[in-house]
Amino acid sequence: MVPSEERPIFLATHPRSCSTAFERVFMTRDKDIFCIHEPFGDAFYYGPERLSSRYEGDHNDAIGNREKSGFHESTYNSVLEDIERSGKEEKRVFIKDMACYLIPPSDHSTFENPVLVPSVTPLAAYNGNGTHPSTIKNPTILPLSVLKRFQFAFLIRNPRKAVPSYYRCCVPPLNEMTGFKYFMPNEAGYRELRVLFEYLLEEGVIRHPSSSRGENSVYKNVCVIDADDLLDNPKVVVEKFCAMTGLDFDAKMLEWGAHEGCGNFDKWKGFHEDAIGSSGLQPRTKKKTKTREEEIQEWVDKYGEEAAGVIDRTADENMEDYEFLRQFRVIV
Repeated sequence: MVPSEERPIFLATHPRSCSTAFERVFMTRDKDIFCIHEPFGDAFYYGPERLSSRYEGDHNDAIGNREKSGFHESTYNSVLEDIERSGKEEKRVFIKDMACYLIPPSDHSTFENPVLVPSVTPLAAYNGNGTHPSTIKNPTILPLSVLKRFQFAFLIRNPRKAVPSYYRCCVPPLNEMTGFKYFMPNEAGYRELRVLFEYLLEEGVIRHPSSSRGENSVYKNVCVIDADDLLDNPKVVVEKFCAMTGLDFDAKMLEWGAHEGCGNFDKWKGFHEDAIGSSGLQPRTKKKTKTREEEIQEWVDKYGEEAAGVIDRTADENMEDYEFLRQFRVIV
């Protein structure tokens, strides 16, 4: 296995978690860090092994949308090959991506019995667990031997903030830019993030700090960042993240030029405009606390009663998974 501090960092998250702003922190280190922005979405949405139903089908619209993306030939293995090539740049690789891209969604035929996608099946050895068979069923579409190549960290955000933000990207006027013409509750991503987290924990790819032992064990410690902590105390959170992932911290990482080096965000237009236009991470001065009733009324005012109900239910459905992951968060 590649030494932990040399493995690509894989920041696994869910949509609208403030992850792109966090990614921009590491984009400031272009001399020693190579950032890869959501690579597995190419295969998940557009390629021949796609798991999402958003652009599924053989009708002209679906085919046209996939081809227009430029990723209609992307497979999970081609994404992995691109990542491996990036690692030869003598820089530490930092990947930010959605856990839901690695796990079949609820409307997929393999939802209850996940299988490895065809392009990566040859990479699996003995159930994808190196030289020893695993007794734990793999819930992802990648072999465990491949997952072990990465050093995982996690970023979460309260679903009552993330879900309405995602809904906004899927309705007019913003959806004209994003291309996501409707909201799909099963894209919220918390279930998949928890499933991935628990699987990696059970297989020892990540470990709770209390159980970590031995040389370099810190690099296997569970690293979960909550977006609220990041927004309130960016310097402390980023410094702790660097310590847990084997990176040197530099306070200059918290400042950057607006719109600088954001070309890789173009494939997801409309989703990252705030992060693109930002110039750094500063502690927020006011933390708005709203009652549930105030939240719902705000959604009603913006989107109507029916939509507010969808947002409210989706947020509630994902709260248990969020709270589970939150118990592991890095304390600041």
